[in-house]
Amino acid sequence: MSIENDPLLQPFQLKHLRLKNRLMITSHEPAYPEDGMPKAKYRAYHVERARAGIALTMTAGSAAVSRDSPPVFNNILAYKDEVVPWMRDLTDACHEHGTAVMIQITHLGRRTSWSKGDWLPVVSPSHEREASHRAFPKKMEDWDIARIIKDYADAAERMHAAGVDGLELEAYGHLMDQFWSPATNTLESPYGGTLENRVRFTLEVVQAIRARLGPDFILGVRGVADEARPGGLTAEDGLGIARYLVKSGMVDFLNIIRGHIDTDAGLTDVIPVQGMRSAPHLEFAGGLREQLGGIPIFHGAKIQDVTTARFAIQSGKLDMVGMTRAHMADPHIVRKIMAGLEHTIRPCVGGNFCLDRIYQGGEAYCIHNPATGRELSMPHVVPKAPIAHHVVVVGAGPAGMEAARVASERGHKVTVLEAAPQPGGQIRLTAVSQRRREMLSIIDWRMARCEEQGVQFHFNTLADADTVLELKPDVVIIATGGLPHTDVLSAGNELVVSSWDILSGDVKPRRNVLLFDDAGDHPALQAAEVIANSGAKLEIMTPDRSFAPEVMAMNLVPYMRSLQKLDVTFTVTFRLESVHREGNSLRAVVGSDYGGVMKERIVDQVVVNHGTRPLDELYFALKEQSSNKGALDYTALIAGRPQAQAAQAATGFTLYRIGDAVSARNTHAAIYDALRLVKDL
Repeated sequence: MSIENDPLLQPFQLKHLRLKNRLMITSHEPAYPEDGMPKAKYRAYHVERARAGIALTMTAGSAAVSRDSPPVFNNILAYKDEVVPWMRDLTDACHEHGTAVMIQITHLGRRTSWSKGDWLPVVSPSHEREASHRAFPKKMEDWDIARIIKDYADAAERMHAAGVDGLELEAYGHLMDQFWSPATNTLESPYGGTLENRVRFTLEVVQAIRARLGPDFILGVRGVADEARPGGLTAEDGLGIARYLVKSGMVDFLNIIRGHIDTDAGLTDVIPVQGMRSAPHLEFAGGLREQLGGIPIFHGAKIQDVTTARFAIQSGKLDMVGMTRAHMADPHIVRKIMAGLEHTIRPCVGGNFCLDRIYQGGEAYCIHNPATGRELSMPHVVPKAPIAHHVVVVGAGPAGMEAARVASERGHKVTVLEAAPQPGGQIRLTAVSQRRREMLSIIDWRMARCEEQGVQFHFNTLADADTVLELKPDVVIIATGGLPHTDVLSAGNELVVSSWDILSGDVKPRRNVLLFDDAGDHPALQAAEVIANSGAKLEIMTPDRSFAPEVMAMNLVPYMRSLQKLDVTFTVTFRLESVHREGNSLRAVVGSDYGGVMKERIVDQVVVNHGTRPLDELYFALKEQSSNKGALDYTALIAGRPQAQAAQAATGFTLYRIGDAVSARNTHAAIYDALRLVKDL
């Protein structure tokens, strides 16, 4: 398909604003603000995507309009005047690349905590508590409604002063939707009861903004059109609300959402993770567009590939298509489409490391693009090195593959030695689970880029020091990963198996299994699914007070939906102490870090998940022969500067170790290790 005929590359006229293509980044909060302001880091993130050709970037996954709407994950504070120059800097920088900028503003209502910010009561149109954020809200009074409407108008005026191209009001899960939904609105007339009354608050906010900014400023609503839950908004209600908004003549676009976000499970259905259906709400959004006729419809929810996005536009389902997580994985999607390099787009694998991190109070980072959110120090496009060297990488897991990719893009000659018959390392074990097969794209994408750059791979090669030295390397990078560590009991370590043993199929589940998870990561739950699906009785035990903390909220949802149906028992705050043979069974002795408790379980099999220990023999065999003795300058590494060249020894090579060959961490950490080390080699 030519650029001229590509539906995604056709311009779209939104009121007076000409958007240069049909791709947008929907409003989201990567939690990069500093003191509630979108400063250099935030600006660099959006400018990178603007530079690459995105038509519209929407900032803030909801900038707070009121002090009693305290952010729960470091949102922009739209209620402060000081936000104006920071937003103006961001907007101007994106405008330089022909990209339009909008911002989403909101009042969170009950979707926050009274213990944040100024410790004001959470407010909502009812006393109904939201499960996710746990606050019991104050039921709103008339003066609450009046002041919040004014707060919206004040925030909108600040954004207008910052020069943004438009504004989006957030109305799913937040205060506006809490007015809309009969499940969360128990007010009487004029703001409760009938659908017309429940939409009144939104219309009055829109009217207040129009009174301040006039009829020309672009104003839209990102709203739920079907909450898909008992007692909530129905699709019929959603259509009715949309018609009220359109009839008002004051709303310029609708950004359609389906579902509810007041629980982890509900949120995950709205924003699906890997293993879940792609673009699950596209047909729904397209159907609404057809019924409303005329008002522009935007939508994005796991539209992670260009083919699906192109279909959404070509088929007339959407006017603008959101690819937000996809642009976290690869900010240069538009540039690559235009250059005929669509096949080189780094795929979004749906790992949801980005969103799960912000819901735990961290910054959003892509599971396999560590430059996202680090644009000030990490490159999305790796520059060429002034001098080419021979780089030998040992290990072809995620860390080794990233090291090979980056080194080859630098122009170095790269040789990779891998003991297995194919690349992937722990990713390949992860992908044994059908629901996590998308993770293989992390390796496949890097393998394709390495092949383009002429990287030499030697599989089925168990490298020793002589093997490496015979290649006469200038740089050696050890990325050999780790192996499961199960030697954690006071007695009976020889009687247990690892989660890897179960996942790989090397060990079959027995009838009655105790899985002790002391790492809280994916391998435990993946092994649990294998065990439970075999028909075995399974208890998962952890000494932690929360279940699977490294898996995090949205990724936990598919596991729980699977395991709860299989009648798995979940036990927290208990620690496996020892295992003893008892006839044909095993006696597991269980204690607690809290003390004073000792219990026993009689089971057929004990599985231990306790992370990995580094495979570091080769590193230590080479260490004394290397010129730098394996040392890393952490100050330079953290600052994104090159490592200083050590004094040349007889063999003249520098030695580094990355990923799980150093310590058990995760995929993102392994890839980040590789990028920030190798980008300057």
